[in-house]
Amino acid sequence: MATAHAGHTHRLDLADATVREWDATVIGVDPEQGIVLDRSAFYPGGGGQPPDHGVLLWGGVRTRIVGTRSGDEQYLVPVEGDPVPPAGTAVRGALDDDRRTALMRTHSGLHVLTGVVFRDFGALVTGGNMEPLTARMDFDLPEVPADFKDRVAEAVNTELAADRPIQVRVLPRAEAMAIPDVIRTATDLLPPDLAEVRIVDIVGLDTQADGGTHVASTAMVGRVEVVKMENKGRGFRRLRVRIV
Repeated sequence: MATAHAGHTHRLDLADATVREWDATVIGVDPEQGIVLDRSAFYPGGGGQPPDHGVLLWGGVRTRIVGTRSGDEQYLVPVEGDPVPPAGTAVRGALDDDRRTALMRTHSGLHVLTGVVFRDFGALVTGGNMEPLTARMDFDLPEVPADFKDRVAEAVNTELAADRPIQVRVLPRAEAMAIPDVIRTATDLLPPDLAEVRIVDIVGLDTQADGGTHVASTAMVGRVEVVKMENKGRGFRRLRVRIV
């Protein structure tokens, strides 16, 4: 659901979620917004997945990055008080590997969760949010079996253990929208002017339009614990999960 470029920044994270270090050049600095690179592997946040943290290394100096701002450019937000490299500076970018990997495991685990709930109960997603190794997902599910929570946990972990490949590809919009049930949210959130759609396919289980970062197979997620189910009213059910 995201393009390979955000303003003038080429997004390395969309093509290869394993990139953790790379060389780049600062092409802009806005005192209010942040730093713009020509190439970046920082995931900017979106779809419930929070942005990456990391550093820029330049001239023996370290600038810590604690978030992003999206606008006409992808701005990297430095820690207040850290030195900011001026435009034209060559930098070495590096992500917080533990955070990114945890978020990739979490995001992929949530896709397995939504795939299982859609397959077994026909429920669409109405909302969600994640932090490293913990998350919530909301579903439109008016009727809930008494053993719903346990059934979901068992089915999700069966799919994780099956070591299903997780593949990412970009398709023309018309081709992507021809895939049955490719939109798993109750509301279609695709911008109307989006010409290409990024697809995340958990082979044999789940195919969704998605712009986030993922591990290469379900076995890399680990296990999912369904910690709690909450009734949020009007048929909306919230599952809180933990990745272990």
